[in-house]
Amino acid sequence: MRITPSPQRLALIAVLLASFGLAEPVHAALPTADAAGTPLPSLAPMLERVTPAVVNIHSQQVQRVRNPLAEDPFLRRFFGIPDMPQERVRQSLGSGVIVDADSGLVLTNNHVIEGADDISVTLADGRTLVAELVGSDPDTDVALVRVAAENLVALPLADSKALRVGDFVVAVGNPFGLGQTVTSGIVSALGRNGLRGLGYQNFIQTDASINPGNSGGALVNLRGELIGINSAIFSPSGGNIGIGFAIPASLANEVMRQLLAYGEVRRGNLGVATQDITPELADVLALGAQSRGALVARVETGSPAEQAGVRVGDVITQLDDQPVLDRAALHNIEGLLPVGKPIRIGVNRDGKPLRLKAVLKARPKELAGDALDPRLSGALFAEIPERLRQGGVTGVVVSKVERGSRAAINGMRAGDLITAIGRRRIDGLSSLQSLADAAPRELALQVTRGQRAGVLLMQ
Repeated sequence: MRITPSPQRLALIAVLLASFGLAEPVHAALPTADAAGTPLPSLAPMLERVTPAVVNIHSQQVQRVRNPLAEDPFLRRFFGIPDMPQERVRQSLGSGVIVDADSGLVLTNNHVIEGADDISVTLADGRTLVAELVGSDPDTDVALVRVAAENLVALPLADSKALRVGDFVVAVGNPFGLGQTVTSGIVSALGRNGLRGLGYQNFIQTDASINPGNSGGALVNLRGELIGINSAIFSPSGGNIGIGFAIPASLANEVMRQLLAYGEVRRGNLGVATQDITPELADVLALGAQSRGALVARVETGSPAEQAGVRVGDVITQLDDQPVLDRAALHNIEGLLPVGKPIRIGVNRDGKPLRLKAVLKARPKELAGDALDPRLSGALFAEIPERLRQGGVTGVVVSKVERGSRAAINGMRAGDLITAIGRRRIDGLSSLQSLADAAPRELALQVTRGQRAGVLLMQ
């Protein structure tokens, strides 16, 4: 027997719900579809708009294979091995998201297409297209490819900053090469970083199932807007355990903008060298409860930090309203902020909080040895990849050494990792320049070359 409440009872229920704040519209409510006259929750209407914009990406890389037998002429003739390099084709499967239908722009992960000789994109309607690599940024694991086709469907980008823990999300991709697959979940956490082996990090964490092959696919809200690019999973076994990570759409969009404008990503540089605050430092500097932050050890001349009024001994606690817990967090936030953007710096100076303003400058990617010290002439120095830095590697790498140059005569080689000058550690190009500016009488470089480490005296 079915009981129908009277209009008076329904009105009373509505008043009670309103009094508890339960009558407000639920913005993340599931769409509905009628089935035999009964409304049932379903994601199908939204997915009908989303899935045509999610593609499968197939990449191939031709690798030369070294056969030890082929190195010996006698063995080569004895076994009949052809005197030509052998090749092996390495294939990779992943996903991508069309974000501009008119220009055919597709966002994906750098690790999906890294080193690829050929890239192809398969659309949801079955068409397979040759893709052109526009550019990539290994440090954020974002890549941009372009396809030429008509009747493409693109996803609109949501404001990632409006995302909240607990929001419903849906992941669409191509796990294990099975074909387009949809999983759902919620936002588990925001602003995740500190994952080993990855570069600049500001991940959305979700419990929506993300597996190998989902990389580069779409993470969308219930309105069908792109909120993230699926990037990584955390799993001891290599499969999904309910912890997946996505690059925020706002960050991916900024990387795309710079790749289109400059062909590369220009990272912001505040111009400070910092160190973590230990309990001993906190006592010496009388920081009291202020044990979190990055202690400024050096301010570069002419840097945004110097122009903003940052001083040695300041503790940076915030950057652009984001909390700075330690030195690594400052470096991560600094690298994710766009160049030329006005930012606010929160510092603690002599126990008092201050708010300073600065405009980030582009971080130099290379420095010529000639501009540092005559003894380094002919060498070109570059920042180490951010993924190595996240793994604890510090210093600068020698990217090039001219034959017959003073650096080459002194024994420097391309690929050398310079970790210190004398006993002073090098964090990057800025600290290399600062130490070289001091014009040390003896230029003794601590160098790591392959599995060996030693001192290189430049004369």
